[in-house]
Amino acid sequence: MTESEFWQVVSLFDWDKTGDDEAVLEPACVALSEKGPDSITQFEDILAAKLHAIDTRRHCKACYAGELDPDNGDDYISADDFLYQRCVVVANGRDFYNDVLDNPSEFPQGMEFEALLSLGPNSFERAAGNEFDHCTAVSYESFQNHEGWATTAETKPGKYTGDGIPPGNRRPT
Repeated sequence: MTESEFWQVVSLFDWDKTGDDEAVLEPACVALSEKGPDSITQFEDILAAKLHAIDTRRHCKACYAGELDPDNGDDYISADDFLYQRCVVVANGRDFYNDVLDNPSEFPQGMEFEALLSLGPNSFERAAGNEFDHCTAVSYESFQNHEGWATTAETKPGKYTGDGIPPGNRRPT
């Protein structure tokens, strides 16, 4: 699957069905499942890379502007919430994604689209008839893009950055 094909699948989301995430994804799920298991695995790899690329301190700062500061280790930021908000960026297509990638201040606030994470697995189950079991080269989980979370002069450690925080919610300092 090429990047262009990836974005073509994303463009199939039926936003007229907003409020029913499965219905929004259905046209893309049908198209992706028809491409077969190898393409679905490649789709998942591209999705992980896209989400990983916007897993940065700058994007997080824009996502929670006025609410939370990722440079303040005493501000709790949910790893799941940040992931689901990054899904919105991808779900809105190539142009929007590239705008946010290049200019984090364009990151939308207060929106989530967790359902995007089910597209690959659901399509695979339709195509192959069994459960999707694939590990991507990079993690889309929050706070895993170590380069994107490099500390700055403004970064302060705190109670949500230390060893007592489970790794999935621990922000780098």
